[in-house]
Formats: sequence, C-alpha cells, structure tokens
Amino acid sequence: MTTATPTTTVITPDGRSLDLYLAGPADGDVLLFHSGTPSVPLPYGPSIALMAERGLRYVAFSRAGYGSSTRRPDRSVGDVVDDARVVLDHVGAERALTIGWSGGGPHALACAALLPDRIRGVATLASVAPYPAEGLDYLADTGAENIAEFNAALEGPEALIAFKERNWPIFREVSADEIAEALGDLVDDVDRRSLTGGFAEFVAASFREALRESYWGWFDDDMAMIRPWGFDLASIRVPVHVWQGRHDRMVPFAHGEWLATHVPGAEVHLTEDDGHLTPMINGFPGILADLKRVAGL
Repeated sequence: MTTATPTTTVITPDGRSLDLYLAGPADGDVLLFHSGTPSVPLPYGPSIALMAERGLRYVAFSRAGYGSSTRRPDRSVGDVVDDARVVLDHVGAERALTIGWSGGGPHALACAALLPDRIRGVATLASVAPYPAEGLDYLADTGAENIAEFNAALEGPEALIAFKERNWPIFREVSADEIAEALGDLVDDVDRRSLTGGFAEFVAASFREALRESYWGWFDDDMAMIRPWGFDLASIRVPVHVWQGRHDRMVPFAHGEWLATHVPGAEVHLTEDDGHLTPMINGFPGILADLKRVAGL
C-alpha cells in the first residue's frame, strides 16, 4: 500500500539532497504533492490509481529536514519554491498541478504565488491560514495537542525543542494500530473511523519516515508557520480550490473559511461531513476532477 523509501533523490544547486517520490505514468501530466506536518509524501496506492486513471503522474519530495532530505534551517514557507523548481526541472515538467494537504497547503499556495508560470492549478486540503490572520481566532476548535505545540512555537525554539523531544519518539515509531490513539484529541469520530486498514498504515508510515532521522523538519515547519510566509496571498492568480471539513480538529474549519475569502478567486468546498483525513479518501476523485478542469486537461 505504501512505499517505505523514496524513489530517488535529487540534489539542489546549494548541495542539499531531497527525497523524491514518483509514481504513475511517466508521460502523465505532473501533479506535485505537498504533504502535511509532520509527514513525507509517501504514495498512497488508491490515490495513485485514481491519478493514473486520469493521466496524472505523482511527483513529490520530502521537505527539508524530513526523512533524509537535508535540513534548511530558518526556512520560510516560500523557500519551498526553490526545491519545487528543482524537482519539476528534474522530471522535465514545464508545468504542473499541485495539491497541499494540511501543513503542505501553505507550501502549495507558495508555488501558486511564486511559480505562476509553472503551476496550472492548486488544491489545498485542510490548509492552515497565516499567523496572525485578521479576524481569525487561530486556535478555536483545535485539538489540545496542537494548542500545546503552537504555543510552544510562539514561546520560542527552546520550548518547541522540548515539545519535539517529548513527542518525536511517539510518532517516529507509531504503528497503524496505534495511530488513532497517538493523534488523541486531534481526531474526532469522523477521522478516527477512517484510520483502519491500508489508510491507517499509510498515515503511520508517513509519520515514521518523516521522523526517521530527526524532528528538524517538523520543528522548521512549525517555526515557518508562525513567521511571515514569504509571499502575499493576494498576489495569487493561479486557480485555487480550497477544501475544508467541519470535523477537522487539526486545522479548524475557520481556517478554510478564512482562506476562502483571502485567496483571490478561490473555488470553495467547505464540507459538513469531512474531517482532516477523510478528504484523501472521500474527496480525492472530485479534487482531481476540479484540478484537471481548471487546467484545461
């Protein structure tokens, strides 16, 4: 169901290594996938099959500091564009669609803002909003674990490192049978029911691989989220679809509502029955259809 190791690696101009995942038809239109925090973009079998049926090739890389991707200290969200460009060049893709799930959402939006000549369309799934965001109660309806993590990041690096030291061993070794319990207050019954079988193993394996060597990718993601992202959402002219579920306790519903009104021209899918995880199961066919439509594919 999942691949435990990257397909290959690619070297950036500044000498860093990126874990690269490739799946689906080699001649397909590229879909660049940005995974959440903390995870790596392991190919999920059912999603890859849906993409292949639609002529799409899965391309993804582990952000700096995750898996064996070289850390890039003090990176901003916008810095991901440097690596996205390298990866697209490596696979010979002049243009691509992109999806960002959870903590990957801001990174997908960065590609829309800063690589508009390469990105055909964007979908964000349960993406966080910038901090601070005017009119948004940032932590309302968030699970207790994320409140503790976010407040540690605001307190500063030492507090956040202490948080990682406590939680890294849990998710570095988590099994499919343990993943729902490990997520605790971050999942309600809707998401909890999805964490079975192959999907539970996919989610757990994505955590394990992300944190296999260190927690620095997780740390750097958290710090990047509370600083300026390095681009202006209002500058985005690429078609964007915003997906958000009412039952999400990792990224509250209000974040999706905020993005829906602050990303120019966004097509909005605010669902009453989804959580943080279920769009990858229930909504993926519609997400792919929307992206292909806006890209004219």
